[in-house]
Amino acid sequence: MSKVRIAVDCMGGDNAPTEIVKGCVEALKTGDDTLVLVGKSGIINSELSKYKYDKERIEIVDAPEVIENDEIPTNAIRRKKNSSMVLGLNLVKEGKANAFISAGNTGALLAGATVIVGRIKGVERPCLATLIPTEKGPSLLMDVGANTDCKPNYIVQFAKMGSVYFENVMGVKNPKVGIVNIGVEEEKGNLMTREAHKLLNETDLNFIGNAEARDLLTHVADVLVCDGFVGNIILKFGEGMATTLFRMVKNSLMSSFIAKIGAVLCLKPIKALVKTMDYSEVGGAPFLGLTSLVVKAHGASNAKAIVGAVNQCRSFIEKDIVNKIQKKFKLGLDK
Repeated sequence: MSKVRIAVDCMGGDNAPTEIVKGCVEALKTGDDTLVLVGKSGIINSELSKYKYDKERIEIVDAPEVIENDEIPTNAIRRKKNSSMVLGLNLVKEGKANAFISAGNTGALLAGATVIVGRIKGVERPCLATLIPTEKGPSLLMDVGANTDCKPNYIVQFAKMGSVYFENVMGVKNPKVGIVNIGVEEEKGNLMTREAHKLLNETDLNFIGNAEARDLLTHVADVLVCDGFVGNIILKFGEGMATTLFRMVKNSLMSSFIAKIGAVLCLKPIKALVKTMDYSEVGGAPFLGLTSLVVKAHGASNAKAIVGAVNQCRSFIEKDIVNKIQKKFKLGLDK
């Protein structure tokens, strides 16, 4: 396999460009790929001047425009042709990069990826998929925000793409699939989830039925499917709960001298737990269903998260996930 080229939007996200560029430099230490940094070249070069790195493995594509988070997605993609996001997506479309990472405007990235990069034939809606921590290892949750309103057949397609991803990236043969719902009984849920349940029962997937929200962190299924409205709420509630819980634990452990002694004794397992709940360890959420890899990094991504996103791209490309999803749908298994 030829060396991987990964394009990175250096202007998108709350901590751009400082943390994005820093993350790219750090990512060079763990692979032999080339990173294409897209954004305002003067600013990128200024940030790069802070570090020592292999200059042959970083390229810069100048992008004078930036799509901001408060812009209307479709308008921004159409009007800002020279933005870091649009130019980065075009690098993937033209085969000049194997993947594109952005922590910028999610709606604009989805709109741009769908229009510029394009969907796999047979896929009706690309979706955002992210790994969430559970007590028995990660589960793949999808959709987490790309499609707030879904038809039952979209959910089935999410499940099939997620199964390909989980089997090949996580190494789990015939992964278990569940629908996030308000009860485990087949008749529970709204019209969309009930119809999706019926359709999934007719597939060759390892479908286990409905999964209640209270069971998601017990690893009730390897792949958890839902519409983007529900998935995004789950994701953001989980992030907020983890942050608040750790803050409460920290305050409790610092409340007295005896508690501080106990904190020292349990510091190592607490750090290990914090690591499992840290979004920056995951890196980002791939858009499954596109003809090339596009990854949405967290809006608050720091350098560590960018390193994680680059590593995620390497694994995705190495496992040839796009082609494997294409083969799944080409065989007619999406019907």
